Amino acid sequence: MKTLDALEAPTEASPVDYLKKILTARVYDVAIESPLEPAPSLSRRLNNQILLKREDEQPVFSFKLRGAYNKMVQLSPEQRERGVICASAGNHAQGVALSAQRLGCEAHVVMPVTTPRLKVDAVRALGGNVTLHGDSYSDAYEKARSLEQELGLTFVHPFDDPDVIAGQGTVGMEILRQHQGPIDAVFVAIGGGGLIAGVAAYVKAVRPEVRVIGVQMNDSDAMLRSVRAGARVPLTDVGLFSDGTAVKLVGEETFRITKALVDDFVVVDTDAVCAAIKDVFQDTRSILEPAGAMGVAGIKRYVAEHQVQGKTFVAITCGANMNFDRLRFVAERAELGEQREALYAVEIPEERGSFRRFCELFGTRAVTEFNYRISDRAVARVFVGISISERAEAGEIARSFTNAGFSALDLSEDELAKQHVRHMVGGRSELARDERLFRFIFPERPGALMRFLTAMHPNWNISLFHYRNQGADYGRILVGLQVPASDAEAFQSFLTTLAYPYREETDNPVYRAFLR
Repeated sequence: MKTLDALEAPTEASPVDYLKKILTARVYDVAIESPLEPAPSLSRRLNNQILLKREDEQPVFSFKLRGAYNKMVQLSPEQRERGVICASAGNHAQGVALSAQRLGCEAHVVMPVTTPRLKVDAVRALGGNVTLHGDSYSDAYEKARSLEQELGLTFVHPFDDPDVIAGQGTVGMEILRQHQGPIDAVFVAIGGGGLIAGVAAYVKAVRPEVRVIGVQMNDSDAMLRSVRAGARVPLTDVGLFSDGTAVKLVGEETFRITKALVDDFVVVDTDAVCAAIKDVFQDTRSILEPAGAMGVAGIKRYVAEHQVQGKTFVAITCGANMNFDRLRFVAERAELGEQREALYAVEIPEERGSFRRFCELFGTRAVTEFNYRISDRAVARVFVGISISERAEAGEIARSFTNAGFSALDLSEDELAKQHVRHMVGGRSELARDERLFRFIFPERPGALMRFLTAMHPNWNISLFHYRNQGADYGRILVGLQVPASDAEAFQSFLTTLAYPYREETDNPVYRAFLR
């Protein structure tokens, strides 16, 4: 168990200084005391009590407002009159802009060009002067430091400043006040380290038995590497999915505090964070940004690794500045992240009835995706996604395919398959002569696909098939069919009795350009 005594701080920020700074921080002029709420569904699934510290409900939808204001309110009138500048991936920028608006000073903000448009627009709406520069926070930081000297501004650091750290530490203060019962661990997302340094400084001073666990992305783990190395380690590149934690080099002060006080670290990936965003939505109907969901992803990873039950864990949901168009990616990857979807490449003999026989193996399981294009006279290669309840089920399904004579490859952990190949199955085929192309709409319910296959005449060959579950009430499939001319009347009868809305696309110029 780590305690505050382990923190060998310089005289300007001793352990006692941090406790005093946090207790007297000026944050509530602009910030709210965010609620600490239970996550009932997630708690039941994990067999532990999960509490969410809802910093996503702050006026700028992030905890960053606390540290920014606490720093700026303590500047001298002369410093505020000159104006302030900061570098930020978005959330600190909004905190600085709102604080400047309240304090009547000018705010200049440098943000990476990769910053979600939502955050850029929010800063401008608050009166901030935005400069876009570089691909990461570190690039924006260098530019901001240059403008600081050029324009004579006061720099407000997003994390490596005792007043900023103290402002963020009020999150930890509120957690312990709001839940005075047992807390086994608090899970905190780490970018530059301001939030975890502040939370750890307070928690370890007041209740040192409560573990503080840092959560990092597997492609932006500068703090974990630094703690292991005993010195700050700069990263050459950082992943940008969780833009709020995409920091190449952590702060000197945040590193010192984290190294001394943080008990453990958990590393999560993109799929796990997407699944955590979905978990929080199901419990709160709120949508977090990736960094905001990292604490929840960390709890899930920790519980899975340590097999603990009956504990009380707190996740700080530290931000909700999510671009709406990013939700498409999140929804796509959430099922894989929570291991609810398995992906396979399956080889099926190109012979009559094999396609239907293969589909019968799914049983009552929901098909999430089905991509096929005729390409070989002997073997059909199919890309298929199937809904599962747990990861172990994926292996059972693969074995059932093999036992039925279908060669199968589990692609659930294959990044190439998840990112690209699933969208590229198809193309032109010399074997698709006399193909007719149709779009069908059918109710999104179990058995709809089998009804379609059962109604087909066995002499009609499926030469193309594309389906992806989009979460709507109705599914959409694209089907290529090779129907003998002599069966034209029977085929029309099939379309009529099927009673699914359809449209023939055989003459569609897109089809002729890419698939014909």
